[in-house]
Amino acid sequence: MNVRKIFILIALMLVTALSLASVSTAEEWIRKANMPTSRSLFSACEINGIIYAIGGWLGGISPVVEAYDPATNTWTKKKDMPTSRYGASVNTVNGIIYVIGGWEYIETSAVEAYDPATDTWTKKADMPTLRNFHTASVVNGIIYVIGGRIGSGSTSISTVEAYDPATNTWTKKADMPTARDLLSSDVVNGIIYAIGGWTYGSSHLEVEAYNPATDTWTKKANLSVARFGMSMNTLNGIIYAIGGFPSITDAYDPATDMWTKKADMPTIRGFHATGVVNGIIYAFGGTTDPNYASPLSEGVVEAYDPFRAPMRPPSLNTDAKKLATLWGKVKASD
Repeated sequence: MNVRKIFILIALMLVTALSLASVSTAEEWIRKANMPTSRSLFSACEINGIIYAIGGWLGGISPVVEAYDPATNTWTKKKDMPTSRYGASVNTVNGIIYVIGGWEYIETSAVEAYDPATDTWTKKADMPTLRNFHTASVVNGIIYVIGGRIGSGSTSISTVEAYDPATNTWTKKADMPTARDLLSSDVVNGIIYAIGGWTYGSSHLEVEAYNPATDTWTKKANLSVARFGMSMNTLNGIIYAIGGFPSITDAYDPATDMWTKKADMPTIRGFHATGVVNGIIYAFGGTTDPNYASPLSEGVVEAYDPFRAPMRPPSLNTDAKKLATLWGKVKASD
């Protein structure tokens, strides 16, 4: 092989290596406007393209409600929640946000409903079981509250109770097989997946699926790493588990019962919250401390598009194509 061929081959290998190296997982996440109030252990949900961040811990227990508009990348202050708390669950049914349970210097059973259209709060029927650090998901207009913690840290529970906003009533359901708190959940095809969590002294790998139609639980494939304090969202039938302790991102496909590693958040954190608008996952706030200490100094917001592959610089793409073409011509001349 002559010197010219060797030079072209080396150049092609170098540009290809640089092009591949430029595919950074961080490129799948984009920084957005910080939260006005930095906090952890809060909850968030979306209505009509707006994400509402509710309550939390900011060195004290907070009632603060702030609304984020991804279209304008701006925040708006809303009316405070009547009951200051963190570790609550937040869900939406028919355009109303329901905040359930949490910690108000003691665990609470309070349920309060927020109407974004009028910026007003309404008291609802208390949850039968006092608890915090539980999870909740909605199926067919019913909110299923799952697991959680009683007391300051020693007792995880497996209790499941269902709330019907239409009748403002609660119903007991089959207990979750594995008692835990600081877990997360989401829904695919009417099935609720309860994932990860914490029991005093250890974190959990467990994934258990609840079918409200039959009031039964089924064991599923474990997380690759035991984990708690994560957030969870579903897009196109895939559940994305984001951050937590440890702070990683992976995705679960219920159709195959398999987990796949995804791009981690640039900002390591847990006890944050996420919301989805137009296929983009927005991650808000949180802390680097698994012991619930101070939130991040900034209320960091980062956006993740699971369906956009990381982009390599166009110049590298162009250079690689030119070199490949030149190499083809040189080889053809042999």
